[in-house]
Amino acid sequence: MPLRDHFRPPMDQFMSWDGVHGQWPAMIVLALSARLPNGYLAAPHIHLGSSIEVDVATFDRPEEQPEPFAGSDEGGGTATATATMTATWAPPKPTLAIRADVPKADEYEVRVYDTRRGRRLVAAVEFVSPSNEDRPEHRRAFVIQCAAMLAEGVCVAIVDVVTTRAVNLYGELLAMIGHADPMLGHDPPVISAASCRWMRRGDARILESWAYPLELDKELPTLPLWLAPDLAVPLDLEGSYEDTCRALRIP
Repeated sequence: MPLRDHFRPPMDQFMSWDGVHGQWPAMIVLALSARLPNGYLAAPHIHLGSSIEVDVATFDRPEEQPEPFAGSDEGGGTATATATMTATWAPPKPTLAIRADVPKADEYEVRVYDTRRGRRLVAAVEFVSPSNEDRPEHRRAFVIQCAAMLAEGVCVAIVDVVTTRAVNLYGELLAMIGHADPMLGHDPPVISAASCRWMRRGDARILESWAYPLELDKELPTLPLWLAPDLAVPLDLEGSYEDTCRALRIP
């Protein structure tokens, strides 16, 4: 099924791009679940920029709750103390206090874990959203996140079908770590797909990429998704995209 432009008419009037981005990871999870070896599992992960996610570690043993903090605005700061403290400390006034927004961007991804090693993250499929590309701080946050996962030995696949912004985040990721891909050329493609991994060979660390420019009305490629240095499964973008369109009744 050829790739459609889900960001412009007439397709965006039939089904919004976020509907496609929300369903596509689920279809990839279904496809990967049939191929992953024992000990690996895949799960979708969607984080909308308007929401806040907090990971809380819980323990079986109940802990005593501390006394409420006591506050004071004397001395230009906020005093904090508990019943067990013998003195209060008032931090000084901030050196900078400005009105600013915390950068927020939508995240659509698939995560693959190795359950034999404490549910260790081994691969991630990152779907680029318009909010990942709309501001410099969003672009930096995206590439920093990808680079951090690569540094930890996680295979990262970047799928960018956003046609409304002339940004190539795969290219920006390589630029951040001081490299370039000849595939991008002087005029990087607006939409592309790439799978990357950082691995050690002897005393050297090698960055390997499988990158492809995408075109509307053309089929999508299959990328290798590496679970271990010598173990990969196919990330069938074309098949999962076709399943997504079928599930959403996109003609």
